[in-house]
Amino acid sequence: MALPNYVHKLTASWADMDFNAHMANTAYLNRAVDARMAFFTENGLSLPELMRLRISWVVMKDEVEYRREIQWMEEISITVALAGLAPDGSRFKVRNDFLRADGQLAARVTSTGGFLDLDARKLVIPPIEVLTTYQAMPRTDDYEALPSSFKAKAGL
Repeated sequence: MALPNYVHKLTASWADMDFNAHMANTAYLNRAVDARMAFFTENGLSLPELMRLRISWVVMKDEVEYRREIQWMEEISITVALAGLAPDGSRFKVRNDFLRADGQLAARVTSTGGFLDLDARKLVIPPIEVLTTYQAMPRTDDYEALPSSFKAKAGL
């Protein structure tokens, strides 16, 4: 069963601004992570739980599409949705839409990654607690099944 659509609300702060007096490109990436971490914390994957599981996310690619400006002190909503997942959970694609107070899409951040075993320092298939949360995430309209990060071993 999929979770309901998730929205993280905030106000664009002074630290988010660039010299053009609008939200800086790096701020979109930072705020996308804030929204994702809020989502995962609310759904049982808090930082202490991830430390207990000895697992973390590794982002391998971020894509940012800009549509409209966000200015200082503007209220924004950031959605969190799953745009892709490998059947074994070894690879994911998460999308964040940045919406202005008037509902217009300001930007879209799509991040592709996998999971890092914090002790072995290598990519792994995530524990069932993590995989279950990802499988229950709200999905984008263009959701796609991703290939596994791990090749099947010959003869198995």
